[in-house]
Amino acid sequence: MFHRQGLAAAAAGMLLAAGIGATIPATASSTPQSTATAQSTALVVNARWGGHGSFDRLVIDVKGKMPPVTVKPVKVLRYDGSGHRVPLAGKYFLEIKLSPAAAHNDAGQNVYKGPRLLKIYLPTLKGLALTGDFEGVVTFGTAFNVKPVYKTFTLHSPERFVLDVRHPHGCPT
Repeated sequence: MFHRQGLAAAAAGMLLAAGIGATIPATASSTPQSTATAQSTALVVNARWGGHGSFDRLVIDVKGKMPPVTVKPVKVLRYDGSGHRVPLAGKYFLEIKLSPAAAHNDAGQNVYKGPRLLKIYLPTLKGLALTGDFEGVVTFGTAFNVKPVYKTFTLHSPERFVLDVRHPHGCPT
C-alpha cells in the first residue's frame, strides 16, 4: 500500500512539473523587467506652438510609441515633486500629462530640447512650462487669460500630441 502511494505521489509530481514547464512562454528571456519597461517608455523630446486664424496650437513631440495623454483644467500649476507654484501669468491653466513617458534617457540625460518655462504672445496661449519629469510621468502646464476651449488629438510618423485652443472671438483679418 505504501509503495502505491509513493508511485502516485511521484507521478503527480512529474505531472505538476510538466504542467509548470508548459506555461513558460517560448519567447521568455532573461532580460530584467526594468530594462524591457524602460525601452518601451516614450521619450518626450520637444514642445512647439503656433498661431493660426482661429486657434493656437501646441504640439508635443514624442520619440517611440505615443503614451496615453490626459488634459485637465487646474486652478494653479505646480511643479511635480516639489509642489512649488509655476510662475506663469494667467487666469486659466491646463495640465497635460503623458504617461508612461520620460524627458530623460536611461543614463539620466535630458532628451527634452523644448522650453522649460516660457511666456508666449499668441491670442489665446500665453505660457508653457515643463512642470514634471517624475516617476514615468511627463507634465506640462499651459496658461491662458480666457477660459480655454480646446480639442486634442495625436498625429503619427513622427509621433506627436496636439492641443488646439480656439480664439475667443476669432482674429481680425
